Amino acid sequence: MQFGLDRLLAESSLREPLRNKRVALLAHPASVTRDLTHGLDALAALPDVEVTAAFGPQHGLRGDKQDNMVESPHYEDPVHAIPVFSLYGTVRRPTAAMMDTFDVLLVDLQDLGCRVYTFITTLRYVLEEAALANKSVWLLDRPNPAGRPVEGLSMRADWESFVGAGEFPMRHGLTMGELAGWFVGRRRLDVDLQVIEMRGWQPAQSPGYGWPMEERSWINPSPNAPNVSMARCYAGTVMLEGTNLSEGRGTTRPLEMFGAPDLDPSQLMATMRSLAPDWLNGCVLRPCWFEPTFHKHAGELCAGLQIHVEDPLYYDHETFRPWRVQALAFKALRKLRPDYDLWRDFPYEYENERLAIDMICGSDLLRQWVDDSDATPSDLDALTQPDETAWREERESVMLYR
Repeated sequence: MQFGLDRLLAESSLREPLRNKRVALLAHPASVTRDLTHGLDALAALPDVEVTAAFGPQHGLRGDKQDNMVESPHYEDPVHAIPVFSLYGTVRRPTAAMMDTFDVLLVDLQDLGCRVYTFITTLRYVLEEAALANKSVWLLDRPNPAGRPVEGLSMRADWESFVGAGEFPMRHGLTMGELAGWFVGRRRLDVDLQVIEMRGWQPAQSPGYGWPMEERSWINPSPNAPNVSMARCYAGTVMLEGTNLSEGRGTTRPLEMFGAPDLDPSQLMATMRSLAPDWLNGCVLRPCWFEPTFHKHAGELCAGLQIHVEDPLYYDHETFRPWRVQALAFKALRKLRPDYDLWRDFPYEYENERLAIDMICGSDLLRQWVDDSDATPSDLDALTQPDETAWREERESVMLYR
């Protein structure tokens, strides 16, 4: 199959409209070609494309920041002698001066298929600024490695943030190109958007179900996104960022497991199964012990659970529901230990007033369900299923791949 970047490089007819235009690239470490050349280097080598600037989202253009929520500076690229502007630093939207450096912005960002992933918000912001500045945006499309399934509560309208760019469920099931089309329609943006579509993407095909495992190498789009298993779990495990439980940062399997020094994993897993056994379909939970080298509980032995979704003998793409698995873990922990200090109160992604868990979830509904001792899994399903059904219908109009 071909990603959007590969098609742009291979088909000179696609590049013809770029002739005599100043071109900028918004990219990150996973913005590579089939032969693993970074997109900036590949585009700069073309004789018919003038690259005049580059932009980096969270973690930087080349991947300069390991930990979460660490800003990146602007700098000049030492090889190509062009400015590289950070959209996760002093600004998160490109300024008028930055917009003046190009005519066409190429966006080549690998997503994880989750609303919280900040590259989605950066995409929305550059589309909005391009509309104001009368600039063109070309989206070089890439696969959604989590595939097409939809899951989770939709973000409520008054909960927009840097981890909440649109009113759709946690697991949206779209590519970045499709999301770009949704933002343009939803925000009524008057912008010249072109999507360079992939060829040959088959999101229902095993073993990747979204990621072409047998054709493409996995490159971390952010430092703690090391593999497809993480991408599959992320729509659930990202909620751990709003808790005092470790999400495995500081280990080699971040965001596939969770734990803390004072957990009993066997008891927790048994309680999860007693509350909603059907929510655990499609994966295997395994008690584990780990010691983070940085981040929460650094240097402490943690006990917890790892969510295994890599073995085709037990992974089922259609029935695995990571958002419900993680929500169930919170509910089970609250049932076992009602006074457990679960919700972490700290400044999160430029938000100082609301709890991080609420920002991540796009409302306080999930937290209220966890903390309500009378609320059942059926109650959460009753809240969530209408959102999931509505989104499946709404996204049909922007889906590019059938």
